Amino acid sequence: MSESATSLAYLTAAVLFILSLKGLSSPESARRGNLMGIVGMAIAIVTTLLTPGVVNYGIILAALVIGGTAGTITAKRIEMTAMPELVAAMHSLVGLAAVLIAVAALLNPSAYGITGMGGEIAIGSRAEMVIGAFVGAITFTGSVIAFGKLKGSFASAPLSFAGQHWLNLGLAVLMGLATIHFCMTESGLSFAVAVVIALALGVLLIVPIGGADMPVVVSMLNSYSGWAAAGIGFTLSNNLLIITGALVGSSGAILSYIMCKAMNRSILNVMFGGFGTGDSEAPSTAQLAAGKGAKSGSPEDAAFLMKNANSVIIVPGYGMAVGRAQHAVKEMGEALAEAGVNVRYAIHPVAGRMPGHMNVLLAEAEVPYDVVFELEEINREFAETDIVLVIGANDVVNPAARNDPASPIYGMPVLDVDKAQTVMIIKRSLSPGYAGIDNPLFYEDQTLMLFGDAKPMVERIVKEL
Repeated sequence: MSESATSLAYLTAAVLFILSLKGLSSPESARRGNLMGIVGMAIAIVTTLLTPGVVNYGIILAALVIGGTAGTITAKRIEMTAMPELVAAMHSLVGLAAVLIAVAALLNPSAYGITGMGGEIAIGSRAEMVIGAFVGAITFTGSVIAFGKLKGSFASAPLSFAGQHWLNLGLAVLMGLATIHFCMTESGLSFAVAVVIALALGVLLIVPIGGADMPVVVSMLNSYSGWAAAGIGFTLSNNLLIITGALVGSSGAILSYIMCKAMNRSILNVMFGGFGTGDSEAPSTAQLAAGKGAKSGSPEDAAFLMKNANSVIIVPGYGMAVGRAQHAVKEMGEALAEAGVNVRYAIHPVAGRMPGHMNVLLAEAEVPYDVVFELEEINREFAETDIVLVIGANDVVNPAARNDPASPIYGMPVLDVDKAQTVMIIKRSLSPGYAGIDNPLFYEDQTLMLFGDAKPMVERIVKEL
């Protein structure tokens, strides 16, 4: 395949990737955007396979078969509740690939065309290699820790110790010195030191981050994986890899910023704050309210109240995902709409355990997009709503974020469900949410707790309706 034809094909793939991101920005066009991304990636793979430098098709074909088979099986078996940890796992593979490519280029630089006149690796190529390698290494181990926290293999609470930030700073400085030494001397030992330190930093940067911030962490790791790919793109002299990595890196960074803004937090505060412990010096509002008790209700109570209401807002959370209740929720919404009730859905930007988790679940159940609203669009409507039904959400509806300065989530924008006339919460118990923070909403006078798993509870409500 000629160089001009390769450049044209790569340009076409790059345009399709940009259009894919554009399509994924809206639920109505997401399917089309996903298809464009698939076509763009197919063009990229075929074009790369047809370039003159590719000779060992046997190994490549074996890798495609193994990877394609693993991907197909995983996609068919994965539950929607496990999507966040799957995304984290995929990021780890991108990071590991960046490290392995950098190692391969170091061991056989002539094969990558990065040697100078004297047979040594060009200084610019050394910098590209080591930067791509240590960003990839941080992404790899950081994603593994995020995967473990999301899956429950590791505790979701932050793990911190005295002097942690100073240790991280010291390691970062040492990694920088090793990087400079490698760029100046082409020392394999310096390269190895930089990569090993980066692997350790990936762990040390993620373990102090609590469960409540995991959606932002997943997004940030997505950004890291993009920059790692872009760095290795320079090593391989592959323009498409550079463009694709930059698209992933920048879009992940923008999404992380949007999510942090929705939480009233800064990126630095998320990455270094150790939020999610649920600890505070003063007793929280929820702890003071715990002695008041909580009122419990039945599906029959919920059905009667909602059927006689003028407006109902449904707030889905991770509990809906765990219970796989989205289809039952859609059926309940349709039954209420047929009874003349104005039904809407309210989505918090960080509900669930990855960006857009609840939107994906509702779209899977074919809930109409025009009745699904984001926090900014619907928050002022709660005060004029008869009933709010919260399904498995906790931290994103916690009023302590507004009125309890001692709460770790104070200042975080939340859905103002407590302003509705009646609040009904489907939850298995009164236990804190993923952030480990108590919720005073459970004990409010207008709150009715519906204890049980989301799907059976919603199905019983539908039956009563």
